[in-house]
Amino acid sequence: MSADRDATAAHIRRLLRDEGPAVSENAGGFNRKRRAAVADLDDYDELTREARAIKEDAIERLPELLSELEASVEANGGTLYVADDAADANAYVADLVGADDTVVKSKSMTTEELDLNDALEDVGAEVFETDLGEFVIQVADESPSHIVGPAMHRSEEWIADLFAEEFEDRFDGDPPRTAQELTQFAREYLGEQIREADVGITGANFLIAESGTMALVTNEGNARKCAVTPDTHVAVTGVEKILPTVSDLRPFAELIARSATGQTLPGYLSLLTPPVETPTIDFEGDAVGSDDREFHLVLIDNGRLAMREDDDLRETLYCIRCGACANVCANFQQVGGHAFGGETYSGGIATGWETGVHGIDSAAEFNDLCTGCTRCIDACPVNIDIPRINTVVRDRINRGADPDGFDFLVEGLTPDNEPGGLPLDKRLFGNIETLARAGSALAPVSNWLADSRAVRFVLDRAVGIDRRRDLPTFQRRTLRAWAADREGLNSSETDREAVLYPDVYTNHVNVERGKAAVRTLEALGVAVTVPDVGESGRAPLSQGMVETARSNARSTADVLLDHVDAGRDVVVIEPSDLAAFRRDYADLLATDEDADRLAANSYDVLEYVYGLLENGAESAVLSGADDADGIAYHGHCQARTLGVDRYATAVLERLDYDVLTSTVECCGMAGSFGYKSAYYELSVAVGEDLVAEFTTDDATGRTVVASGTSCLDQLDELLHRDPVHPIELIAPTRAE
Repeated sequence: MSADRDATAAHIRRLLRDEGPAVSENAGGFNRKRRAAVADLDDYDELTREARAIKEDAIERLPELLSELEASVEANGGTLYVADDAADANAYVADLVGADDTVVKSKSMTTEELDLNDALEDVGAEVFETDLGEFVIQVADESPSHIVGPAMHRSEEWIADLFAEEFEDRFDGDPPRTAQELTQFAREYLGEQIREADVGITGANFLIAESGTMALVTNEGNARKCAVTPDTHVAVTGVEKILPTVSDLRPFAELIARSATGQTLPGYLSLLTPPVETPTIDFEGDAVGSDDREFHLVLIDNGRLAMREDDDLRETLYCIRCGACANVCANFQQVGGHAFGGETYSGGIATGWETGVHGIDSAAEFNDLCTGCTRCIDACPVNIDIPRINTVVRDRINRGADPDGFDFLVEGLTPDNEPGGLPLDKRLFGNIETLARAGSALAPVSNWLADSRAVRFVLDRAVGIDRRRDLPTFQRRTLRAWAADREGLNSSETDREAVLYPDVYTNHVNVERGKAAVRTLEALGVAVTVPDVGESGRAPLSQGMVETARSNARSTADVLLDHVDAGRDVVVIEPSDLAAFRRDYADLLATDEDADRLAANSYDVLEYVYGLLENGAESAVLSGADDADGIAYHGHCQARTLGVDRYATAVLERLDYDVLTSTVECCGMAGSFGYKSAYYELSVAVGEDLVAEFTTDDATGRTVVASGTSCLDQLDELLHRDPVHPIELIAPTRAE
């Protein structure tokens, strides 16, 4: 196991060095443009809901729509073939191509999935990719690193050197160097191939069942050339691309370019109903009549129909292949699809695609790079719950895992409802509450042992906890014990009561943070109870231990809902636990009613403070700024996704703090992720973007404040500026 981790770490280090800079620049650019383009669209949320509803309906009615599309294509004079798998599809297309034929292709991830180029070359055909990025990849003999930008991992200089070497005889010693020159060369070179081509192969972004129309969305116009120039046009795409009517295209036409590249409109949106009536162009003489044209639509199953019947993978089929989930992902931005991807697909949604079409072993190679931060949900134009897909696949991977030989290290950490072969690191982090209880009970001896060189060596080699990370320091007296021993504000003195959820870190490690929250709420007139309740289920869920998460969620919900029924609000310090209550419990609890009640009555601690202040509580009882104290604030990614991050900034500004808010999306720690030796360098690389922002002239000297445990740990390690949670900053100063 340690050898596998070392290999993964070495692979990531190489990609960080060789491909990371280009990926980061390109993905970051796509992401910034997407945000601007989405902000410019007044009805964006309505369009995403409409798009999702159309896809849900289309996948539900897929057999019916497939029959309707077949009739439409045949009525138009074309042929539709449904291929069971890659071999079936490749054999069908190869039969259409002669041994000496020239084939030109537009960009198609589905043909990448099939390895169609290899199949055609095996029968003697010469195949040319005409999309610029795909052409670069073909010349370099590499695999794509992104669904939309296949060569985004390569810089302009690298591509210039590649072309200079591969096409030396065409340049007379003066190869193209700039992006414009490289594009012009590719246009001219590929234009020659298109004019001579015998067969044109395209994908299809959408297919219309009622008319047999196909929609091609491109930036370069090469797809329509491949479709109408050769005598034979073959479109290859997945069965999931079918929509009922032309009118159903409307929301997708608005969303796809915005989501993919940040353009308000795509460069080319072509609606073709092949065989296209326009005569084929003959560049040497007369046009060939449209009656002589052939059109074949090859629809690919290759696991998709099984995905449709799989409740956990079905949502994957709603994907419109825009790549937004990759662009918004902090880990992807650093290493690209050659780490965060499988045999074909990359980015967050790749787990679903790879599991469905290539098998779970392909998904297992990169699944752990998804940290469940949930930002991809908001970026997805059809609102796919991508983290959930990653989690349930992780659970399946765990259940197929072999024991790793160190079971004695974590005896008792595998619950009865989880597989015995669960990897050690996942058992450890998924059962963090058990370890925390032991750590507090044995403190300070447990902290001394955990910091010893011998223990750190074993944890590194056997479990994969990186020795470069500081481990949590457990407190002997937990928050629950402190709360039970004190006399605070009681319900007879106030009309408002709340329970403060004691997450594992607050209860066992940063007890002062919990005390600060209690003091703050009491100062604002709220009677606070710290209940005896266990871990929320978020920790095992992050490790793919779904049954353990479900058990924890049920136990936690039972306790908290008793308090809700008694009229108490649930206040949460850790954003990931709030995300569990508001989002994850909808899947983990048996009844929607319980999940809805807990979600409706749970609040982020600063959200709750803001509400109290808005409803008349006196801010003077809190610790405000002294001479416009400067704050550099970073919000937890899940707090941002939930929309509660703004409350921390609002409260701090209300108390006269001068707040500089980070624009960086992720600190890189992501709970247990940053502790793992395989991903340590990646975690730090993501964090360096935040460090750079917090070491500018404007940020230096400010108190660093963050709303999540992971963020605080990462900033402490990378900045060494003693970051604090906002609740500790504003709490009344009173010793306990």
